[in-house]
Amino acid sequence: MTVRILATAVLALAVAGTAARAADPRYPDWPCTQAKVPEISLAAVWAGPALGDAETKWKDDAKVSALVSKLAARKTPLDEAEKSVKEFLAGSASDKTANAKLLFAGLFETLNAQRAQVMIGLERVSRKQRDAADKIREETLALQALQGATPRDEAKVETLSNELIWKTRIFEDRHKVVRFVCEVPTSIDQRLFALGRVIQQEME
Repeated sequence: MTVRILATAVLALAVAGTAARAADPRYPDWPCTQAKVPEISLAAVWAGPALGDAETKWKDDAKVSALVSKLAARKTPLDEAEKSVKEFLAGSASDKTANAKLLFAGLFETLNAQRAQVMIGLERVSRKQRDAADKIREETLALQALQGATPRDEAKVETLSNELIWKTRIFEDRHKVVRFVCEVPTSIDQRLFALGRVIQQEME
């Protein structure tokens, strides 16, 4: 068990070091290999007419607000979301452009807020991982000292070994989750771009 825990601890610290090297140096808490883009720029996803007061008025339209919530939800398949956009705008008749701008304004604000929330969470976990790696390193050194002590306190060695196994397992599990969640901002970008494109096509 002792050999195993030392090997696992070293692996965990190697993973931590790799993550740190991969992070964007401008954002020391950013744990992803993808560059951190704090928010989506409107120009990157919208080539339609200026949104104007739609940026604030979309919340006043109950139908648009409800549709925005549905379209922004990651549980809603993208093809289903695109179909809903087409159906909504097809029934807008003379108000199609106005409704299209309201709909996109709502999506832009909502999805940008989602991204921000995910990114804040990623950086919070990154800080926890850094602290955890430091703690694992300290306790690994303490374990080595206990193993080399004379007389050797087997109970303490066993206790610290078990604690390190548990802490390292948590570290590795978090690392796997972070790698998965790092894909979320990009998927949100892609959803906004795709829905924006459909909205613009339906306006033409």
